[in-house]
Amino acid sequence: MTRRRVPFVVRNPSVLVFLGLLAAFTLGVTVLSEATGIGLISTSMVKTLGKTLCFCLIAVAMDLVWGYCGILSLGHFAFFGLGGYMIGMWLMYARTEMIVVEALAAQPIPPTDAEIEAAIGNQIFGVVGGSEIPAIWMFADSLVIQLALVVLVPGLLALVFGWLAFRSRVTGVYLSILTQAMTLALALYLFQNDSGLRGNNGLSGLQNIPGFEQTPQSTISIAFLWASAAALGLGYLLIAWITSGKFGNVIRGIRDDEARVRFLGYNVEAYKLVVFTLTAVLAAIAGALYYPQAGIINPAEIAPIASIYLAVWVAIGGRGRLYGAVIGAAVVSLASSWFTGGQAPDIPLGFYTISWVDWWQVLLGLGFVLVTLFAPKGLGGLVDRLVRR
Repeated sequence: MTRRRVPFVVRNPSVLVFLGLLAAFTLGVTVLSEATGIGLISTSMVKTLGKTLCFCLIAVAMDLVWGYCGILSLGHFAFFGLGGYMIGMWLMYARTEMIVVEALAAQPIPPTDAEIEAAIGNQIFGVVGGSEIPAIWMFADSLVIQLALVVLVPGLLALVFGWLAFRSRVTGVYLSILTQAMTLALALYLFQNDSGLRGNNGLSGLQNIPGFEQTPQSTISIAFLWASAAALGLGYLLIAWITSGKFGNVIRGIRDDEARVRFLGYNVEAYKLVVFTLTAVLAAIAGALYYPQAGIINPAEIAPIASIYLAVWVAIGGRGRLYGAVIGAAVVSLASSWFTGGQAPDIPLGFYTISWVDWWQVLLGLGFVLVTLFAPKGLGGLVDRLVRR
């Protein structure tokens, strides 16, 4: 008698619950947005929610690499930023090309391709004293290629870095320092004006989607909200499927006792490399969806502190629980927007006024300490308790 294999979704009902809640949330925001005319949720708030979903996706990726595999990477925001730069190059180039062609069309003599390219280069790189388009922008006019580079560039960087680090059997805090050093080196390079990516100015105007100039931002924000929700749902489903099978058992074993897993005959370095590269690609996809909603990207977004914040999100949510990572990223992201966006009222004490814009990071650090001391399993652990009750 053959044994029937239990379907994945039946073995993991929490996945269906999460996908159902995500779909209901996305549909609810859409119905209440300005795009439908109801207007209970503003366009800026829709963008904030869409960006929060992107943060949730990178948090889920971080939970796989850290919570399940035990690799505390302090450099995954570098991949997030690279994904944003890859799509940002096309957005900025295509938008500038449209403006230049429209401006030159009024001339009595039609412009040549060389004149159009020179004008585009001057428009984009004039702010850093340049006028020629760098070689790294050779595919910036092709959306298909730039979308491929969103995956290929961060994925290749993670593959090379991971191969060098894991084959040398660098582990623990030393590996965390290496990932942070990689992030810092990339940020310092991008800060240079001759990096080809406009230095500290970064890429701007990314919210203006070429070909949709007549489409209101309220509609565009809803489209990105759905795209971000779809990416989060698919990423969550993929990682849940990976961690529920043999592969998930092996990487948990690597997290708990790497030497024993190696003694059992598993290629530990290969498993680590697959996880590190896959999560880098997911982080890049999240970044490619995030920055068109943010409208701008600069090297400060890739600074090591951003990756440290990412680890804090996962720790607060509860590492080793995918929904915990989502909860942690969503709570911290929305709280950050509220405290630093001017919505939180200042507290006058007479001798001093507490301004949350200045004190938000202190509050975040305090929250991290409290969760570590009194809820070591994070906010996801509290959800577990409620479900059991």
